[in-house]
Amino acid sequence: MRMQRSPELTAVLGLITCICVFHTTTAIDIPLEVEQLPTITAQSPSSLIAFPFDESFPMTCEAKGNPEPEFRWTKNGQEFDPSLDPRLMKEENSGTFVIPNNGNLTEYQGTYRCYVSNKLGTAISKEIEFIVPHVPKFPKETLDPVVVEEGQPFTLKCNPPKGIPPLQIYWMTINLQHIEQDERVSMGLNGDLYFSHAVEKDSRRDYCCFAAFPRIRTIVQKTAMSVIVQTTNAILERKPSLLTPSTATSETQLVKGEDLKLECIAEGFPTPQVEWVKIGHQLPIKAKVENHGKLLLVPRVEQEDSGKYMCKAKNGLGEAVHYFTLKVEEPPEWVIEPESQLSMIGSDVLIKCSASGTPQPTITWRVNGELLQGAPAPNRKVFDDTIVLRNAKASDSAVYQCEASNKHGTLLSNANIMIMNLSPMILTKEGEDYSAVEGNGVMMHCNVFSSPPSTITWSKDDSSESVEGPRLTIHDNGSLEIYSVEKDDTGQYTCLAKNTEGSSAVDAMLYVKDPTRIVVAQEDLQILIGTTAQLSCLAEYDKSFSNDFELLWEKDDMKIALNNTENSRYFVEDGILQIINVSHRDQGVYTCVARTPVDRDTASALLMVLDVPDAPEYLVLSEHKSKSVKLKWIPGDDHNSSTTEFIIEYEESQWEPGNWKELLRVPGNHNSAVLKLHGHVDYRFRVSGLNAVGRGLPSEPTERYKTPPAAPDKNPENIKIEGHLPHEMDINWEPLLPIEHNGPGLEYKVSYRRQDVEEDWKEHMVKRHSFVVKNTPTFMPYEIKIQARNHQGWGPEPKIVTGYSGEDFPSAAPEDVAVEGLNSSVVKVSWTRVHKDKLHGHLGGYRINWWRLRSLVASKKSHGDKHTLTFPGDQSHATVPGLTPFSEYSLIVMTFNGRGNGPGSHPLNFKTPEGVPEKNPVFRVTDVQKHTVSLVWAPPLEPNGILTGYLLEYQLINDTEEVGPLQTVDISNPDTTKWNLRDLEPVSKYKFYLRSCTTVGCGPVVSEECTTTLETTSTLTSTLGLSKSASPSPPSTPRSPVTKPTRSTIVPALLNFSSAVSDSFANISWISGGEHTEFFIAYMNNREGLWKISEALNTSKTFHIIDGLDPGTEYTVRLIPNSWVDNSSIFEDVITTEFAGLASIHGGISTQGWFIGLMCAIALLTLIVLIACFVNRNKGGKYSVKEKEDLHPDVESQGMNDDTFCEYSDNDEKPLKGSQHSLSREIKAGDSGDSLVDYGDEDVQFNEDGSFIGEYAGRKEKRVSAEIKATIQTPA
Repeated sequence: MRMQRSPELTAVLGLITCICVFHTTTAIDIPLEVEQLPTITAQSPSSLIAFPFDESFPMTCEAKGNPEPEFRWTKNGQEFDPSLDPRLMKEENSGTFVIPNNGNLTEYQGTYRCYVSNKLGTAISKEIEFIVPHVPKFPKETLDPVVVEEGQPFTLKCNPPKGIPPLQIYWMTINLQHIEQDERVSMGLNGDLYFSHAVEKDSRRDYCCFAAFPRIRTIVQKTAMSVIVQTTNAILERKPSLLTPSTATSETQLVKGEDLKLECIAEGFPTPQVEWVKIGHQLPIKAKVENHGKLLLVPRVEQEDSGKYMCKAKNGLGEAVHYFTLKVEEPPEWVIEPESQLSMIGSDVLIKCSASGTPQPTITWRVNGELLQGAPAPNRKVFDDTIVLRNAKASDSAVYQCEASNKHGTLLSNANIMIMNLSPMILTKEGEDYSAVEGNGVMMHCNVFSSPPSTITWSKDDSSESVEGPRLTIHDNGSLEIYSVEKDDTGQYTCLAKNTEGSSAVDAMLYVKDPTRIVVAQEDLQILIGTTAQLSCLAEYDKSFSNDFELLWEKDDMKIALNNTENSRYFVEDGILQIINVSHRDQGVYTCVARTPVDRDTASALLMVLDVPDAPEYLVLSEHKSKSVKLKWIPGDDHNSSTTEFIIEYEESQWEPGNWKELLRVPGNHNSAVLKLHGHVDYRFRVSGLNAVGRGLPSEPTERYKTPPAAPDKNPENIKIEGHLPHEMDINWEPLLPIEHNGPGLEYKVSYRRQDVEEDWKEHMVKRHSFVVKNTPTFMPYEIKIQARNHQGWGPEPKIVTGYSGEDFPSAAPEDVAVEGLNSSVVKVSWTRVHKDKLHGHLGGYRINWWRLRSLVASKKSHGDKHTLTFPGDQSHATVPGLTPFSEYSLIVMTFNGRGNGPGSHPLNFKTPEGVPEKNPVFRVTDVQKHTVSLVWAPPLEPNGILTGYLLEYQLINDTEEVGPLQTVDISNPDTTKWNLRDLEPVSKYKFYLRSCTTVGCGPVVSEECTTTLETTSTLTSTLGLSKSASPSPPSTPRSPVTKPTRSTIVPALLNFSSAVSDSFANISWISGGEHTEFFIAYMNNREGLWKISEALNTSKTFHIIDGLDPGTEYTVRLIPNSWVDNSSIFEDVITTEFAGLASIHGGISTQGWFIGLMCAIALLTLIVLIACFVNRNKGGKYSVKEKEDLHPDVESQGMNDDTFCEYSDNDEKPLKGSQHSLSREIKAGDSGDSLVDYGDEDVQFNEDGSFIGEYAGRKEKRVSAEIKATIQTPA
């Protein structure tokens, strides 16, 4: 309701408005350094409930002021001093006191108010009501049973006790089962339970009303009520009438913001239905109908929700209505709240206070806590909602309180009115330093308090002129803001504040810094789980912040705590964040924060953790069929790497229980698959996901699904037709897997027929996976098919495959064999191919056997090792490498098939041309003097031609990079094996080179080095040097240029050296000279050039035996002081072992009994060999054993072996499988073919007609050598 202003009031306000134009009244926060009125800073809410579970209840009253304010309290309008009650806890320098929950709080219940005062005035708090709730209880009462006739309405009253809202009511039984509510039975807002009409099931003795008070955590129960429904023969229908409200109209008043709840509960039979309308309007959009249509709820009502509402309850017999009138009122709400003001002395001050509400609030003014009527002032006038102070003085400073109230609440506001004159007081500290980043803005403060307000100016670097420009702004609070700071803005700034009472100034320093900038930022990163992630960050910043710069890391906007302990997984070093053992929880956005006191820069990167997919879940089988089932699943998390495939595995319980096998793979975007299954199998399935990281864990298995038996789905595959013997055909196939049987009783039908003739199929039923057809023609084409069958029926019609019956050895040898020499060690062999009709099988290729007959240097023939090369395929020529030059060879060529080798061609002898010799096996320096050196050597083991001489070269090689000219000595006598070089420089190092020569040229070089001596000396023994390039030797230590060795210091300890030699050992003996010293014995086979050294020996021992020597061989023996061979030998001798069997003859072995027995055994064996030769010749043997084997190689060499194609075989003449031992246990190389051969096999197979036969294959004809080597050695 707006009041009419009087003309007098209007004139006064107009005058004041004009005055205010010139004397501004400000509402500011006065610093505490200035005397000021008290201001309440904290107070308790207007209602404080003493809940029983709280420990204490603070009555808060905090304030500020200058001088320090004092506090006092009133309770229910009477003075209340908390300090007089020892049970209350009081805080120092505060008005707050605390009421402890000691169980007796009723005496503290009441309305409190806090007063805060100093010498300038008093502020008051709003009223605080301290409520001590009592524990609500239902009265103890005895309730009579409610007796009602069936079909009649009745109500059960709850009448809950009073308590702290909210109140919640429940109707339940003694067993805490809720009473079912519906259109017929419902609870009203007052808690009563209404029955529209009674039915027989309403009869019970335990209707209980429970009242719950959540804020005090209390639930109370009313005495149980009993209902007895008396049945009747017929229930009369009746029109509705309202059980609540009981009147035709009602009026409801609500405060704005409360919820409107209107209810209409009707009785009648049939049960009435309730409808809601708003008269003249539509129901509010936010309105809801609840409780089976009986309750209308409009939350948070506004003024526009006011009006008339109607409920209508109706059934088929009529209707009942009720009208509600809703009035929405409002508690007080500030329109103009009084503000604190600072005014100059002599100015006029206006204090305004107005509030709205329904009903209109009443305004009450107070000054310093007292009503205005109790504190009159001559210069103060009150006009409705405005107070005017004319020509205000300092004594007019006071706290004015405005209180607006109506029946719905009260508002209270304190306004501090300060009247004072004050020169500028700058509250900002003198000499403040400000840092700003170039390009950013900066705010320099100048907080000034004064009355009247001051004028603020800023200057720079002691300049008298005020700073100004488009980048500078001086704000009302005195602060200077500079936008987009530049380096030139660095300097000292002065803030000057002036008013009528005086002036004041402060200085500030501005420093402009380089910006902080991240120059290397981490990009988004994908990392495998369990590995170490590294995130890089490199920043630039102003160097003046070296001690204040920080580089921090955040994850998902939370700072990462770095504790460098053993359990920490985060480490930062040089700006690199390392995350050890990355897990899924490490995934997120990582932010690098580069920070100085004045600015910061950030860079973020997404870390994605890659892992194998999680196991799929919720596997379900559906669409069950005899041969298929559909499997569905929900994929697991793919962990940032898309699932590319799902792998479906199965396990069956009969053949391999517990063994999971892969069944199917489906693309990663599928989550179901139809699985094709075999019959008669008890399956279960599982699924795992596959992504770029790897394969995830499998899911939990499904339930089992057993398919019914069925005929086989497939026939055997990989059918192989082989012929191991000429008149047989072996048929093998890959059997069906057990899971492919599809049922019990699996067997196979084998059908075959000749391809080249018209004939019917021959059929056989077998259970295994192989079959042998007997009595087949050799190497003929056959058609074969194999069909599977079980108890359920036949498999599909099988495919026909073609194969050949057994192969036989080729019956012809290649013809027109010719040899063409390509060089001294390689020849080209050509031949005419064997006709296919003579192959009797699949052509495997050709083999060439060759052996060396003799060296053309020596006239003696020595049958060398046989060598073989295999050339697969249809060839007519081949190259044979690795031959020895200047030799005579013999070779044969044969073809082979799957059965083996055919006959060899007639042996063809050929010769290889001359070549260059091998290198010399021995080349030594034997005597070194001042101007001469003696050299000895051995001729090459293989001269590869007729030796024409030697080429000896030498040169000076002193320890400088320069070498002397190469001197050449041409030795034309091939029998020369030593040479003396003269006219050499003394104490000089020389290198000697030696090569053997034929007419073709000279062979590879061997070399030796030595150093000539200072003087010519005599030698005790000739020394021996080992050619470094000729043959390996034990390691020797680096040494100075070698001089002629002298006798070692060990010589006095050894006297009278001697040696005794046998065929395989040598006894080296000596006489000890008395001193015990260690030494070694070295010996070398002069043909091989390899030194061997004994273990350490002592001179106290008088002999040493060297065993394991080769018979008839020359050895060099040295006694040396060290465990390596050099020129410092003590003793040297050359010995030659005896030939085997000769050493013991001189001892008269003919008189020994063992010798007589040996001779008898040799005679007996010789007789047996002669008999065998005689039998062999009677059988028509034409060739020697060697020739026969060349033409018909042994069985082992006839088998095809792809691994030997185009490879060398050092000796193919291996004994036959099952052959007898040779007559001689030791046969020299090249004679291994002279053996008695015995071989044969036994087979149990099928004839071509399928009948079973047992055959004994007799032993094949023995081939006995017609030539026995004359040097056969009989075992002792």
